Amino acid sequence: MSKSMVETAYQVLQTHQDPVPFVQLWTEVSKEMGFTPTQAEDNIAQLYTDLSMDGRFLNMSGNTWDLRSRHTYSESVTDTSTIALDDDSEEEEDLDEMDLDQDDEKKENDE
Repeated sequence: MSKSMVETAYQVLQTHQDPVPFVQLWTEVSKEMGFTPTQAEDNIAQLYTDLSMDGRFLNMSGNTWDLRSRHTYSESVTDTSTIALDDDSEEEEDLDEMDLDQDDEKKENDE
């Protein structure tokens, strides 16, 4: 049975000591898999999805990939405490005002 793309990517990354840019990783995987240019084009997005979903891989800065086992927990986790969340209260207020305006128009038309 042939290896899957994600298993091939795992083996490719094992041969590198540093994170690998996705384009380079894909070139090596598609070559190893024996893909034609059309097959490579058809499968590139699937590999990216598979890498993203597989916990063995880590997407580093600059769209480079590495094996998660080579990195500490703090290197592989994003601190979300500094991410600003959208304040939905303004949007809700705007919607409430629109509802009130529509109610006022309806009352005027009914009179």
